[in-house]
Amino acid sequence: MIGTGVATLAGFRYWYPGAGDPSIDGVDLDVASGITLVAGASGSGKSSLLRVFNGLVPHFHGGTVTGAATVCGHDVIATPTRLLATKVGFVFQDPELQSVYPSVERDVAFGLENIGTPAAVMRRRVSEALERTGITHLSGRAVSTLSGGERQRLALAGVLAMRPRLLVLDEPLSQLDDAGARALTATLIDLADEGIAMVVAEHRFEHLGALPGRSLAVDHGRVVDAPASKPSHATSFLGVRAAGGLASAPVAWSLDRVAAGPAREAVLESVSVDGRLGEVVALVGPNGGGKTTLLRTIAGLLTPISGTVHRAPGRVAYLPQNPMALLHRPTVGAEVAWTVRGETQSANAAALIAELGLTHLADRDPRDLSTGERQRAAIAAVMAGAPHIALLDEPTRGMDEAARDALCSVIVRMRNAGCSIVLATHDRNLAAAVADRTIAVGSGSARELSPVAVA
Repeated sequence: MIGTGVATLAGFRYWYPGAGDPSIDGVDLDVASGITLVAGASGSGKSSLLRVFNGLVPHFHGGTVTGAATVCGHDVIATPTRLLATKVGFVFQDPELQSVYPSVERDVAFGLENIGTPAAVMRRRVSEALERTGITHLSGRAVSTLSGGERQRLALAGVLAMRPRLLVLDEPLSQLDDAGARALTATLIDLADEGIAMVVAEHRFEHLGALPGRSLAVDHGRVVDAPASKPSHATSFLGVRAAGGLASAPVAWSLDRVAAGPAREAVLESVSVDGRLGEVVALVGPNGGGKTTLLRTIAGLLTPISGTVHRAPGRVAYLPQNPMALLHRPTVGAEVAWTVRGETQSANAAALIAELGLTHLADRDPRDLSTGERQRAAIAAVMAGAPHIALLDEPTRGMDEAARDALCSVIVRMRNAGCSIVLATHDRNLAAAVADRTIAVGSGSARELSPVAVA
């Protein structure tokens, strides 16, 4: 029998079109008010489960369903997603795909416009949502100029403006700095106190692990109650260096008194930094502080306003925050093969796919993968072969702990082979495990931290 919670599933099974095994396998679940945390490995079925609550499973994705599900009193199978969207606020793993309008205020107002909210009420709700998510200072900004973490908070503001009865968040901390993560945690507690039900899927539990509420674990589409998740601990992957260390290594890239920023508006001012071959540099700092701007400037994707940029000859591999920006071929294997075409070390492609735990996914379309799996596919696609410089923007986004460990192994192997690696990250464990140097980026400057630390 269907339960009495805000959302309930009874004997619910779901198969994506053409799939042999169910992605949701016989789930009985009653979601009450308060916070429900959902943990599980990449590809375990977390996102599929969450998409039942707003009807994307099955209405958007298609496929086969057995069992029953209700949300806010509506039968999910019989109710169109446009109606469920007025009751359920959903923040996706990929906030880049959730923005519609080019300006911050218009984007927050999008849902309210769709339901015909009066203008005065709309303005008030947009203002309240911006304040609640801590992004009032972004008013007037173009969405295209926002960092990944700022876009995550923008997506949440648009959802909160709708005042949903159920709030569903898929990896909401994946691109947030520590201050943003703490602010989001406080917001979730306030919303729970106001009686809003929340379902939150996450890999980062440094902040959410202490939240009151129920904890669930998803494994191969099955859902069970689980103890609250604990923060994972960093493990050093650096290993032993050759005699001479980094001091004698050639410079791979350098910035000399560089000012840079999107749309020729300086985010970085008079920055002078460099990196050497066989070195891992971690860029840390707040959302919007300039980490992505620095990576794009090193890569040559952003022309500096002033100053000079030097890159040693060789291929530059660049991983953007949104992996879908570079995954265009029909399979994971085809993506990697395209990268290494013509390179003498192309035989290493299959080994890299295996190293990142993607062998069983090599023939899959990257667009059909979970966010964590898609992230690993993008990393394989850019880091295959022998890049001279590798620039990684939030590389552990959507990754579980096992996938992060695999990435660390790849980074250290490539560093030992002489690659200069720069990664922008909010992941403390990643920086502690692999970084030789840490550079704090923010307020227009870039300064080295010693010893390795994460701001």
